[in-house]
Amino acid sequence: MSELRRILIVDDSRMVRASLGRHLKGVYDIREEENGEQAWQTLVLDHSIEAVISDLQMPVLDGFGLLERLRGCKLKRLQDIPFVLISGDDDQDTMERAERLGVSDFITKGINATELKTRLGNLLQFIDTRQSLEESRVLQTQDPESGLFTRRYIELQSAQALSHALRHHADASLMLIGFDNFTRLTEQLGERKAGEICLKFARQVADKVRREDSIGHFSPGRFAIVSPGTSPETCHVFAERLRRAVSSAVITSGGKRLDLSMSIGIASVLGDQVTSAGALIDLACERLEEAVSGGGNCVKCNALKSAEPAEPSLDIEQALELLLAQKTRTVLKQLTPLSERLLPLLLLLQQESGIDMRIDEVREKLAQRPASR
Repeated sequence: MSELRRILIVDDSRMVRASLGRHLKGVYDIREEENGEQAWQTLVLDHSIEAVISDLQMPVLDGFGLLERLRGCKLKRLQDIPFVLISGDDDQDTMERAERLGVSDFITKGINATELKTRLGNLLQFIDTRQSLEESRVLQTQDPESGLFTRRYIELQSAQALSHALRHHADASLMLIGFDNFTRLTEQLGERKAGEICLKFARQVADKVRREDSIGHFSPGRFAIVSPGTSPETCHVFAERLRRAVSSAVITSGGKRLDLSMSIGIASVLGDQVTSAGALIDLACERLEEAVSGGGNCVKCNALKSAEPAEPSLDIEQALELLLAQKTRTVLKQLTPLSERLLPLLLLLQQESGIDMRIDEVREKLAQRPASR
């Protein structure tokens, strides 16, 4: 015989618990608690419980309190667990409050055995179906909404690229790309809008990678590129182009400019001497986190870890666009060469206007200024 599914009945009345238990006997394995606090402790520890039937009025912690604690819990199994509330009346305010908190169903203490079994069976069937769909989605190789590969597929491709690289003494690299401050962007625009911006950029990148490369989702605000037969140096050049494109882009939402930047972590089979796909991914994640914790807007790669890559030269027009987008950090790094290009224009302006702009003093200050900050 298969093991019975376990149900928790929570009520301070022993008679009510016994009555409900008799209705479910032989169909479900029953566990009982007499108040919400005891039920909460039991649910945290007992992973086999699949549904809760709870009274509303109880000492210590009532049904509302237990339901609110479950739906706000960080454990997904408790967030989603079916919760049936025993309601002694049809008070509309009570039912509306329970629905806002996430109740699954209502029953009365006088419910008959057939109806109770049917309702519990329907709730558990719904949970089973949802879990099956989620598991199926994890196994999919391509996200039907975005058209990008799934994380699971990226993991499989990483393993395949690593295996090929080790057999043929070739290289393979993984780039993990993430938007800096994605959590803040989500809070500012909402999860849907922030996701759309990242997805739009990811699709643009997908058009620029080779056919043998695989690009897919990794986590919110992050995506990965598996690049067989590619050295970390080549990946670094490509990653820098991506980083600069985002840093200098003028992107608006709701009439406001968005300060977007990205960081990229790169790991490679030969360059980092890794022997498993998991190690390759973990190393790319570690370098991405290092880039983010260092202020973001940079690329981390073992091939160039001893020296920071040089910033690309900005012309005056690019510098003005960055200033208009309130992205002063990149401009400040090249303030000295930019200012030197402007000096002839300032000299002409000084001559024509007759205003002493103290150009010699500006030159002296520029000469004393570090190359970048």
